[in-house]
Amino acid sequence: MSKTRQIYLASDSRARRKILKIFGFKFKVMPSRIKEKRAKGRHAYSALVKKNALRKARITAERVKQGIIIAADTIVVQDQRIFGKPENLKAAKIMLKKLSVKPQWLYTGMAVIDKDKRRTLVDYEKTKVYMDKLSDAEIDNYFAHTSPLDKAGSFDIQGRGAFFIRRIEGCFYNVIGLPLRKLYRMLKKIGINPLLLAKSSLKGIILFYIFMFSIFLTGCTTEYNLATKQQETFYYSTDKEVQMGRSIARQVEKEYKLAEDPLLQKRVEDIGKKITAVCDRKEINYYFRVLDDEEVNAVSLPGGYIYINKGLIEKVDNDDQLAGVVAHEVAHIVARHSIKKLQALNGYSILRLLTAVAMPDSGQVGNAADLAFTELMMGYSREDELLADQLASRYAKFAGYDPRGMIQFLLKLQEINRRKPLQPRSYFKTHPYVPDRIRIVKQEIGENIDFTDYINIEETKG
Repeated sequence: MSKTRQIYLASDSRARRKILKIFGFKFKVMPSRIKEKRAKGRHAYSALVKKNALRKARITAERVKQGIIIAADTIVVQDQRIFGKPENLKAAKIMLKKLSVKPQWLYTGMAVIDKDKRRTLVDYEKTKVYMDKLSDAEIDNYFAHTSPLDKAGSFDIQGRGAFFIRRIEGCFYNVIGLPLRKLYRMLKKIGINPLLLAKSSLKGIILFYIFMFSIFLTGCTTEYNLATKQQETFYYSTDKEVQMGRSIARQVEKEYKLAEDPLLQKRVEDIGKKITAVCDRKEINYYFRVLDDEEVNAVSLPGGYIYINKGLIEKVDNDDQLAGVVAHEVAHIVARHSIKKLQALNGYSILRLLTAVAMPDSGQVGNAADLAFTELMMGYSREDELLADQLASRYAKFAGYDPRGMIQFLLKLQEINRRKPLQPRSYFKTHPYVPDRIRIVKQEIGENIDFTDYINIEETKG
């Protein structure tokens, strides 16, 4: 039996030490004590953290005769600005306040040196982090229980920071400071079996295999959905969702003509901007387009793409009614109804949609995008539609519009549908119970509900 190899961790990070201990590794802490470079210059962020990690590993390697040296360096990047560890509490507070406003990327560079075999390997991992916007009081309370001075970006995810980190896309352990999946693969590449480096304890083995199983789940992201108020799992990250929506939008604009009236387009965009400014999902950009189609219809695509038919706009009496329609489509995107519906398609369709993300100009993508658009035009479940109505009335009110305009438009649609058969792509065709929808809106805005609001019968021809 070969002798256990000695591991040196070139870092005094408590979080990194804890990760290695949890997974049963025997190691000695030997910090490099170098000052990390934080000026990116002409280098990419990944190159910067890899360079810092390699410097740490090499300096530590000079102090030992044999063994394995593991070094890491982490930075947080937002709007092309690099955030490292804060110098003091005042700087930490300013740093965390800025980071909580919008998403940021967390980069960790890693270096592994095997002194015995004279081999060196360098790599990096990146993870996108979304936070809730924090008040000064919340930050002060957080710092009263957690020291930010040893943490890049002034926050943790394994402690109280989990209370305000809304979602991550990527490796969880990278946010802690030591991406285990990447470390495992690096050790394997360098010819080292990580299992032989760990303690032969039941706890270590169980945790290690839990980690190995999690490798196969890295395609999924779990987040708390503010709209549904539930923890939900998505097979597509936000970036992939936006790419998917872009592919479908490209196909829509090939098949349908955009309205040429710039005033009509501006009217919808102005309303859309006010609605999205108060909605519960702000990490994406929203795009509003008017289609030159007389059918009373509107549709939302994954990633923030919304189309309103000219025929629908011509039926509304005022901006309050139009705001209700726009807010309804925004609500579907906030609740991620479209992406959840698409990821529920059969496996072959999902693969075609993934292709649409990877090869946007191929003919196969056009077919996949058309399939996705057709699925979305078929509408959502009754529960999804009622939630979109509830959120829409809330967003319309917050944006300064009269939410009763939504009720007026629903009554108008009810009358239109009674006078003519529903078309294949007619707005609200999948949810005919208008009184039920009006009841939901009234409940949201605090209006009295009468008997007719509970009569879920709508007479239609055809």
